[in-house]
Formats: sequence, structure tokens, C-alpha cells
Amino acid sequence: MKNILCFGDSNTYGYTPDTHTRFDENTRWTGIFAQNIKKYGYRVIEDGLCGRTTIFNDELRPNRNGSEALPYALKNSFPISYAVVMLGTNDCKTKYHADAQTIAEGIEIIVNQIKIFDCNTKILIISPILLADGVGEKGYDEEFDENSVAVSKNLKAAFKEVARRNDCMFLAASDFAEPDTTADREHMNADSHKALAKAVTDVLIKDFQSK
Repeated sequence: MKNILCFGDSNTYGYTPDTHTRFDENTRWTGIFAQNIKKYGYRVIEDGLCGRTTIFNDELRPNRNGSEALPYALKNSFPISYAVVMLGTNDCKTKYHADAQTIAEGIEIIVNQIKIFDCNTKILIISPILLADGVGEKGYDEEFDENSVAVSKNLKAAFKEVARRNDCMFLAASDFAEPDTTADREHMNADSHKALAKAVTDVLIKDFQSK
């Protein structure tokens, strides 16, 4: 079996927006994706962590810096045929004061780490879903505000440019999935996980077949 590393945050982990637990492997997008591509001889390694950023440290929750965690994930998953990276949502939190370009620079650091570790690993950059309006209101996630929403809307273009510049594949999760606006305005529901899994599957199968 050949390995595909899916490295991301809570929407890769499969955090449920309503019950605050975790979708099972038949519901979260990484699990569905794994089932879809198993027949091609690939195994999916899920590495999603709630609160993970690209390069920022969370003073209240340790080990959330993606660039610091990535070397361990790469070593643990070696050899890696594909690395699928979906980060950026948590970077939009107000405490990091980051605009879309800064967050994209964080993604580029992640990309370069993967390339240095193994230049043969193909990389799919996924810009995250958008944050929904009102995500920072009381009762939701007050680590965000309306500027966070605005920044999230600019990540697609910024990440697409990083992908172009670094010869990576690119997919915008926001083209296929969205946050559950009736629950936490931040995380995907089961339908969005299913839609994102199909989109990622389509991109990777197309690349499999191009060889």
C-alpha cells in the first residue's frame, strides 16, 4: 500500500459542529476518501488536530503549530506518495492578527518542509471552507470576529497562488463544502464532509490516472 498523509485541523479531524465530538470514519471526509481510493492501492493516514495552525503557537493549547508537528507526521507516515494539506482556519483567529497573505506564507512553509523531507511527495493544497457570518458572536466561537470571516474569504486566492508557485495541486474546499450555520458556523456537517471527500477523490484519481 502507498501512503497519503492528510494533515489538517479540526475539519480534517472530523469535529462535529453540533455534538462537539468526532464523526466516525464512514462520515468524516478523510474516512470516505480512504474508502474511495483504497482500490487504487493507497492508504490514507489521518492527521487532523483541533486548533492546529500553519505556523502560530497557541499559548493556551500546546502542540497546535503545524510546522512544528509536521516533521513527526512525515517521519511517522514515510514513505508518502501524496500529502494533502488543509490548514488556515485557525490562523484567522483574532489573536494571531494574520491576513490572508501571512497565512499563505505559513502554508508555503509547510509545503517547503514536505519538499525538503521528500522531493518525490506530491502535494495537494486545500484552502479551507469559509467561516460563516457571526462565527464570533456570543455562544459560538469568540476567538473569531467578522474580520476573521473576511480573511477566510481571501484564503482561496492566496493559497492558489502558493500552489501555482510551488507546482502543487490545488483545491478550494469552499467550492464544495461549508460550515454548519445552524450549529457552530465553523465546522462542516456530514453532507459537507461527503462533498469534500468526493472532490478530493476526483483530484487524486485524475492524478493517479495521468501517470
